[in-house]
Amino acid sequence: MNKLQVFRNGLIKENPIFVQLVGMCSALAITTAAVNGIGMGIAVIAVLTGSNIVISLLRKVIPDEVRIPVFVIIIATFVTIIDLLMHAYTFALYQALGVFIPLIVVNCIILARAEAFAFKNGVVDSILDGLGMGIGYTFAITVLSAIREIIGNGTIFGFQVLPEAYEPMMIIIQPPGAFIALGLLIGLVNYLTSRKKA
Repeated sequence: MNKLQVFRNGLIKENPIFVQLVGMCSALAITTAAVNGIGMGIAVIAVLTGSNIVISLLRKVIPDEVRIPVFVIIIATFVTIIDLLMHAYTFALYQALGVFIPLIVVNCIILARAEAFAFKNGVVDSILDGLGMGIGYTFAITVLSAIREIIGNGTIFGFQVLPEAYEPMMIIIQPPGAFIALGLLIGLVNYLTSRKKA
């Protein structure tokens, strides 16, 4: 597999949200505003890429029997760094994302990429995989966030985009709305993918 393909896998073919359906907890909970999607996405990109680099560098010295606890410690270290940085420099976003920043530690995307890719491949490929998967995740939750914010509030990034007379569909920014919007987006992605194959 060439390096461009490693990077592109996370964007389209193996998109964590639309194709693999992992990392759903944060994708459903924090996507009420587009800025939340971008903020969470950037945090996931940083943690995923950083942990992939360290795991790839240490893959030959990590004993097989304890690899999962070692992965969790490495991932938790990066999550703690991101958590503290967000708390210091983007406090409003930190408050909006709440408990979902520390929960990045147990996000299936990051642990799965550590086990399936970083532990078996070199540093450059692991960086590309981390970036590709992270950007794919960010794209997916930002699109979901933007749709929910526009329909649920009539705004995007806090700016009014729909006329004042628009009656927001409050259900969309509530938990059931997350399932509805995500289901429709996954259906659209599956439709476009099957059409492209045909």
